[in-house]
Amino acid sequence: MSDLRDPKLHATGQSRSASRAWDPWRDGSTSAPTAFENQHAGHVMNADLPERFQINRPYRFRQQAAPQDDYSQAVRCGTEIRQYLEESNQPVSSDSWLARPELPTSAEILDIPEPDDNSLEGDVVLEINKTSGRWRSKVAYLSAHYDLLREDAVKPLRDAVGRMRVKPFAKEEEYGSSIGIYENVHITALTFSTRGIAVRVVFSLARSGKRVHWEQSKRLITGSLVVLTPADDLFKTKCIVAVVAARPLVGLEQNPPEIDLFFARAEDLEIDPAKEWIMVEDRTAYYEAHRHTLLALQKLMREPFPLKEHLVDAESSVEPPAYVQMKPKTDLSCIFEATSTGTFENVDILNAWPDKPESSELDNTQLSALQRIMTKRLAVVQGPPGTGKTYVSIVALKAFLHNMAPGDPPIIITSQTNHALDQLLRQVAEFEPDFIRLGGRSKDQDVVKKRTLFEVRQMSQKFRVFGGLREPARKQMQMLEKAMRILLTPLELGNSALGHVLLKKLKLLTEEQCKSLERSREDWIQHGQDTTGFSPMEVWMGQALIPVQRYVQPEDFGFEYEELDLEFEQLKEMEAENFAKDDEDFETLRGTVVNIADNYTGKKTAGLDEQQVERLLENQDLRKIPPRSRGAVYSYLQEQAKKALLTAFRVEAKKFNDATVRHKAGGWERDQLILRQQKVIGMTTTGFSKYRALVASLRPKIVLIEEAAETLEAPVIATCVPTLEHLILVGDHQQLRPHCHVRDLEGPPYNLNMSLFERMINNEIEFNSLRRQRRMIPEIRRILKPIYGDLITDHPAMKDPCVRPPVPGMGSISSYFFTHEWPETRDQYMSSCNLGEAEMIVNFFDYLVLNGVSYGQITVLTFYNGQRKAILRGLRDHPNLKGHIFKVVTVDSYQGEENDIVLLSLVRSNDAGKVGFLNVDNRVCVALSRAKRGFYIFGNGELLVNASKTWVSVIEIMAGKKKPFPALGPKRRLGFHLPLECTQHGRKTFIREPNDWANINGGCEAKCKTTLECGHACPLNCHP
Repeated sequence: MSDLRDPKLHATGQSRSASRAWDPWRDGSTSAPTAFENQHAGHVMNADLPERFQINRPYRFRQQAAPQDDYSQAVRCGTEIRQYLEESNQPVSSDSWLARPELPTSAEILDIPEPDDNSLEGDVVLEINKTSGRWRSKVAYLSAHYDLLREDAVKPLRDAVGRMRVKPFAKEEEYGSSIGIYENVHITALTFSTRGIAVRVVFSLARSGKRVHWEQSKRLITGSLVVLTPADDLFKTKCIVAVVAARPLVGLEQNPPEIDLFFARAEDLEIDPAKEWIMVEDRTAYYEAHRHTLLALQKLMREPFPLKEHLVDAESSVEPPAYVQMKPKTDLSCIFEATSTGTFENVDILNAWPDKPESSELDNTQLSALQRIMTKRLAVVQGPPGTGKTYVSIVALKAFLHNMAPGDPPIIITSQTNHALDQLLRQVAEFEPDFIRLGGRSKDQDVVKKRTLFEVRQMSQKFRVFGGLREPARKQMQMLEKAMRILLTPLELGNSALGHVLLKKLKLLTEEQCKSLERSREDWIQHGQDTTGFSPMEVWMGQALIPVQRYVQPEDFGFEYEELDLEFEQLKEMEAENFAKDDEDFETLRGTVVNIADNYTGKKTAGLDEQQVERLLENQDLRKIPPRSRGAVYSYLQEQAKKALLTAFRVEAKKFNDATVRHKAGGWERDQLILRQQKVIGMTTTGFSKYRALVASLRPKIVLIEEAAETLEAPVIATCVPTLEHLILVGDHQQLRPHCHVRDLEGPPYNLNMSLFERMINNEIEFNSLRRQRRMIPEIRRILKPIYGDLITDHPAMKDPCVRPPVPGMGSISSYFFTHEWPETRDQYMSSCNLGEAEMIVNFFDYLVLNGVSYGQITVLTFYNGQRKAILRGLRDHPNLKGHIFKVVTVDSYQGEENDIVLLSLVRSNDAGKVGFLNVDNRVCVALSRAKRGFYIFGNGELLVNASKTWVSVIEIMAGKKKPFPALGPKRRLGFHLPLECTQHGRKTFIREPNDWANINGGCEAKCKTTLECGHACPLNCHP
């Protein structure tokens, strides 16, 4: 018996009793253990079961249980949310798009036709989005947007898998910059959280050949879609779809890193720690951004569709909202002061809209837009740059709130981005305290963050909700968790080898075989061997039983760090919108953690295949099996046991996941009671889709959407809840268009980036345009003439140098196009950059700072992320600028923003005549309209003249060949040199290349000659 004392068998320091492997399989039942089960449970089903699962575990992210709430009152919840869920699950017509699951299937990823799919393998048949005209039906409209949106979300990952199937063993960089490949993936733990069952995996970064700064990386962000395939399959026949559940840095920064996943379907769940996987992601798409909108489109087929006559039938004439028709008399005294001719307390806004009062700060176009907003059930307002779109929205909200009656539902305001929403709500807070920010992580710490649902919930009086979904769901989840934890007991880290009782109950061993194992132990005792603490299976196995090491070998030592991803803030915003603190904490999974491992396996036996092992197991007396073959027998039994346990586990997991949906809805029932007390609720358009059941339960009548022209049509459709009477769209279709993940879907023929806002204007629906801008000096505003023509005029204050002072160090030059012929290059991610242009801009930035311009007053814009990184590196490395924060951003992320001085880097300069993004007028419009008093462009003007009509007009204006505003005179603002003007001497200096900055210290080339404290003249060139 000396072999049973092998110290390796005691490496875990845990009890080795066979009784630990008791009956883990009760036909999927979630009932409490029977008396028989309790009697035979041993150390597994004892009183300290919960504690046993919490101690002696290497898991590092455990959270303490929240204290019990002290409830002071009880409230019975409504049934609206429950009805919403029931309706969502009701069967509808057999149209395939309505039956598609929330997350993509493995067949979608592998591009295998579904059983009832008539399309050919490899074909994805998509409807074309209409840019104008009517749709033939509601079904055609919704299904087209559903299919286009789903393809936009799934295609990047499907293509990544396709490339890997063709070339399965290549390094990441050979597939392109967007693919992430992680190998040696193994399951190490499961977490039972209120969000679902999360599977923790460890993985290797060997394919990337890099170490990762996880805090500033797009890799594996929460909510991103991944697919796993067995390491021996490599997507030939099998893949499993999962979503990143959480990415705590403490786990990712381990070596090897680990992360938590939610498997898309319970029937795909895996619990085998020995199985090796490959995991793949595509970082260009973010499925979570579309996930809830897709569900909302399916739900819309099961409910009335307000505004169908405009959205589907393309009716251009718009009626007033029903509630206004019933009560047209409106109190406008909150926005208009009383005059000598009367007050504005009882205005018939349908028949007697007032003329503009002299005291009103609204211009005539803003007043007309306000009238449309208040009197049309579908109100469309276009606002070119700087014309006060948000201001008009705020005035309208003030009027709506002033006329709100007790019991009226809250007004819903949404926007495409969290930043724009925070700006809007901050202004709402100035006149309405009863508002809530729903979803997302607000960056407005002073005002808006204090009014997030999470914060308001914390401050609200505690109450218990009766008749709701949450408590029954919680109890069911507890029972299901208990059952699944028992199923996992044989695999729990630190437990003993599989016991014969378990194998008998799984029908892998017969009664007689189990007795033979017990007799084997008795035989050892009769021979004087000590078997204390060893099960019959362990005694029978002897040295053929081998401890299994967990998969924790570091594999990336010596790798260099991957370049920081400077676009990470944008992804964090998407991540935060879908997993905000309203969901507790999206980077942490709270719940019981079960660490799993094989613990032991059998020693390999050469020459024994599975059929031979099965013949050996025909022996009813297992003692007759030769010791050298017992390792293979144990390994076979272990694999069969895991298969049986997995089958039972998946049954319970499906019930658990269903219960988490009800538990979440139960939380909404509680939140509904808080939200009903508010007058305004703000969220992003993505957030509206995510919380649609909750929002719909409030029965809102008014929805206002800011940034409507840069929002995909589908999220706007999702706002059409059955009670909607009044939809307000505010935006500018001549600025940024909606963003698509798949570029092929953006333009013709699919036109997915056509917003509902723009389509309504194409359909000649009634709309208003704002005209008077209050941002740019006339010299800058004139550059927009090729885009807006004579639509925009200037507010008188824009000509006042006290309001918009000249740029220090530039004399009278408030705008300029510095043209050059320096060639562009590409960075490692194939993003265009121009290093000469970047160096020129960095030195000009330094010059402006030396002349007294603050860092925060300067924004550097570029169309390319590669150039953004190059400029930011240059600024950070410049000796005069180190240690400061810079605003260097891409054009697409600067919509709705402005600054005193903008430096625009165009980048493109090549012999092929390619200009890329510079040929997209919507992007150009944003780039040209962000500066208030200083705008300086750097690029190859000759290239643009030959490639873009818009740029031809812009360059002609800046070259003085066109005089759109005669009062300005023929000012030439273009050349191969950058003209500077010394503030002290008035001398002009012309900079033609980066080296010319060497003699400029913020002034000119004249000697300073200022007397120093020592009495000598300053030897430096002129400096401020």
